[in-house]
Amino acid sequence: LFYTPVYEADGRVGGVMCTCIDNSARIALERGLATSNARFRTAMEAMHGVLWTNSPDGRMVGEQPAWAALTGQSEAQYRDFGWAEAVHPDDRAPTIEAWNAAVANRTMFVHEHRVRRQDGAWRRFAIRALPIIDDVGTILEWVGVHSDITHQRAAEEALRELNANLEARVVAEIDERRKAEAKLAQAQKMESIGKLTGGVAHDFNNLLQVISGNLQLLALDVAGNDRAETRIANAIAGVSRGSKLAAQLLAFGRRQALEPKVVNISRLVRNMDDMLRRAIGEGVEVETIVGGGLWNSYIDTAQIENALLNLAINARDAMDGQGKLTIELGNAHLDADYADGHDEVTAGQYVMLAVSDTGCGMDAALIEKVFEPFFSTKGEGKGSGLGLSMVYGFVKQSGGHVKIYSEVGEGTTIKLYLPRSMESEDIEVHVETGPIVGGTETVLVVEDDEEVRVTVVEMLSDLGYRVLKAGDAGAALNVIESGMPIDILFTDVVMPGTLKSPELARKARERLPGIAVLFTSGYTENSIVHGGKLDAGVELLSKPYTREALARRLRHVLANQRQRDTGTVRPAGDPIDPMVSPTVRAADPSPLPALGQLLVLVVEDDALICLNTAEMLRDRGYGVVEAGSAEEAMAILESEPIDVLVSDVNLPGCSGLELAEQARGLRSSLAIVFASGDTAAVIGTQGATILAKPYNMGELDQAVKQAMAQVPTDGRVTSS
Repeated sequence: LFYTPVYEADGRVGGVMCTCIDNSARIALERGLATSNARFRTAMEAMHGVLWTNSPDGRMVGEQPAWAALTGQSEAQYRDFGWAEAVHPDDRAPTIEAWNAAVANRTMFVHEHRVRRQDGAWRRFAIRALPIIDDVGTILEWVGVHSDITHQRAAEEALRELNANLEARVVAEIDERRKAEAKLAQAQKMESIGKLTGGVAHDFNNLLQVISGNLQLLALDVAGNDRAETRIANAIAGVSRGSKLAAQLLAFGRRQALEPKVVNISRLVRNMDDMLRRAIGEGVEVETIVGGGLWNSYIDTAQIENALLNLAINARDAMDGQGKLTIELGNAHLDADYADGHDEVTAGQYVMLAVSDTGCGMDAALIEKVFEPFFSTKGEGKGSGLGLSMVYGFVKQSGGHVKIYSEVGEGTTIKLYLPRSMESEDIEVHVETGPIVGGTETVLVVEDDEEVRVTVVEMLSDLGYRVLKAGDAGAALNVIESGMPIDILFTDVVMPGTLKSPELARKARERLPGIAVLFTSGYTENSIVHGGKLDAGVELLSKPYTREALARRLRHVLANQRQRDTGTVRPAGDPIDPMVSPTVRAADPSPLPALGQLLVLVVEDDALICLNTAEMLRDRGYGVVEAGSAEEAMAILESEPIDVLVSDVNLPGCSGLELAEQARGLRSSLAIVFASGDTAAVIGTQGATILAKPYNMGELDQAVKQAMAQVPTDGRVTSS
């Protein structure tokens, strides 16, 4: 209602005019707007939204209850651009810049930033704001909403991280799968090559055995004919080269029967100095560097020497005979990270042998191929391509690792990581040889190759043996079960039929407890070789072998078997079962010698022979100490007043001859007795008594007394 006075002409109020205006619609609209705003604010709060308004020029004016509730700012604090103080410092300038751009362009404001709540926590908000424009295009105000998206962004980040991790895991699994497939392919390739090389080596070595055996028999027929003897010698040398080629094939295929021992490689390298210099020529300077405290390695010494020679010759060729060759030895440790990145590498300690040259070097593509069989950078006819592949296969079979470093024009370094041994070094064996002898024992030859069988039978017959023959293990077992006396079974390893050679040997020993067994093969497969190494206690003569090697090995095996047999009937003590493994039968402790007794040290690696010999000596009144190796014997000699050394000639790691020499260095008055199945190998040895295996108690006693008679006395009893 509006009341307006009505004036008269003279200025007096003549009346009042009342104007009544109906505001129902406006009031209803305002109430509806308030209700709508309340509903909107409720909806905003439900979705963590904060409603606010700004002036047309973008300043916050008037009461902003939602913003104040969120930030804890008062009206004075958020007025104009004071609201920016509640924005994270890192987000403040970008927010103001984006806001001013939206105001200037009169466009929707879309942004994200962090806002500090009144409790001090920083939350992330999505912002949407629109200008309210009237009909003539004037901005009346800005209306905006802050929506809390902290959890949404955290979930999105977690999802991104999860996706990233999942993607990385998938990529890693794919990579691992590819690596596994590559390893499987390589393993299958090596298995195929191994089977191929094994089969080739078997047949090839059989062929070489036929040629070699007949050449040696022919040499006996043409003895005295110089021209014929020369030609036969040249042919035998060719057989030797062929045998080396077969050995290289087996080395790459990791199928050779390794005979490792504990060795300090520095000694091998020093001993090879003259050979290396002759092989590489005077134009190549050789430098050897040996790290201090070099560890021992458990390795096949013949193979490591061959590997070093191959590497040196390759280096010489890469330098065209002019340059510098460096041989380096040192201790090395390959950690788990390195092992994870290289196939077939076990983390641990190794002895590193490196050969470096100053030659032409190789690029990456060439490095990938150098260890493949038959690959060679040399001209046709100048290399077999098996040298480096042989080195690689031998080191891998030994549990080691090979790494090559090379750059074109900068030379090449090949590092061999050989497994470390914690044991003491085995002393190198130097067995003296004498004239070969045969025998009259009965030998059962089991060989499926007819030509090889014929040749071997003739060689054995020529040596004086009585020979029986069989074409396979089944036929051999029939011969054994016939009751015919057989002294030694000489059998090929790889045989046709269901009955294999190791099983044949076991059955033969069951039926003939005193039979000796000698295996032969050009390829041992897995029957008597496990873990790349010849099984303990197995006697193997590798093909092709010479008449001399066959003769010596037969005498050695027969003598040891007979010495074991001697233990089956003894004058005192329990009889020894020859089928009982020496590794499961403990020797009786040696009693201390009585005053006035001679003290005898028995050194024998065959536990049954050692035990039997010791008891025979005790029965004769001697004090006895036993040792199974030269190393153990030397330790005893340094601590005990030993009078007599009774030693086998063929000992693991050291010959009896070398042991005797070292023992005499400790005790010059020591009496020496060599007990051997091959007495020709020690005939002529000064200051020693030779005792042929097999021997009895009386022969052993006589040998000890004879040895004592050859040395001066020192007040101790010289006979018993």
